[in-house]
Amino acid sequence: MSAFLRDGLSRRSLLKTGAAAAGLGAIGIATGQSVRHAMAGNLTKIKLEWTEVAACHAPIGFALEKGIFQKHGLDVELFYQGASGQTLIQALATRKAEAGPGLLYDWLKPIEQGFDVKLFAGSHGGCQSILTPQDSGIRTLTDLKSKTIGTFDVMSPSRVAFSVSLKKAGLDPERDVTWKVFPFDLVAQAVLRGEADALAHMDPWAYGWEKEHKFHRVADTQTDSFQDRVCCVLGVNGDYYAANQDALKRVAAANLEVHQYTAAHPDEVAQWYFDTLRPGMSVETLTEVLGSFTYHEHWFGDKLRDEVKRGYEDLKLTGVADASTDPEEIASRITIDIFA
Repeated sequence: MSAFLRDGLSRRSLLKTGAAAAGLGAIGIATGQSVRHAMAGNLTKIKLEWTEVAACHAPIGFALEKGIFQKHGLDVELFYQGASGQTLIQALATRKAEAGPGLLYDWLKPIEQGFDVKLFAGSHGGCQSILTPQDSGIRTLTDLKSKTIGTFDVMSPSRVAFSVSLKKAGLDPERDVTWKVFPFDLVAQAVLRGEADALAHMDPWAYGWEKEHKFHRVADTQTDSFQDRVCCVLGVNGDYYAANQDALKRVAAANLEVHQYTAAHPDEVAQWYFDTLRPGMSVETLTEVLGSFTYHEHWFGDKLRDEVKRGYEDLKLTGVADASTDPEEIASRITIDIFA
């Protein structure tokens, strides 16, 4: 039995074991052998949604393939929810999934409107960027005033995130810039054709385009107001959590283990991502992308609650969250201290 189970998933044992996994290799990975069929007894079934196109979610698929969830007593089925935050919410609302990772800002408005979800773990920071051509003269967020920013959806996660950045830089994200939507994988071409002055997109595409076209990175979700912040967090249906608290602890433990492992071995997860999802770029580039995320940081308990509070404060600035919302109250109400 793993240390996670023996010690009752305490915070101390969890972090200690996660660090050991990062240094020595998780069971079934270091040896190159799957543990899918090695664990005796019944496994708890759970459906997790994930954004299969997003590089930052690659550890979730990797964990399933390498038996990490099963090691923690979980029989996981993944629901491929695509790149839209709205699909994430719909997946949980229609019970196509019970839990899973999503961008923090994608969770907050639906929860404010009454969607019954609890947030229980933060997995990483960074995964989105604003890019411009080198000869554009655009070097800072304030340089984007009166410019057109291309993105892939009218309310893409990148637009929501960088609207916060623009607001904090002194610009009105609705009046001082123009947002224009292009097909997901053609946003960079729109900028190269002069149909937009900048692009706001997610990795690995943003990272790949930055290298391929030698774009200038104006901002990303690890700099300025996003420095040391969480990007993606795990949420769960409120009723599922009420009936399956131990299972959610196991999900959080497995998530921590695989993200610790990814921080130490981005090349292995990148190879899995390349072989399985064929994202259209080299293993070397994918390794660089995964190595750039803050997988070594983790947000639980008070730290996660503070991030949720700051998230609501951010969305109030841009008018996405209601002016009457109390960030402190709602963050305390919807955040679970999963390893308390």
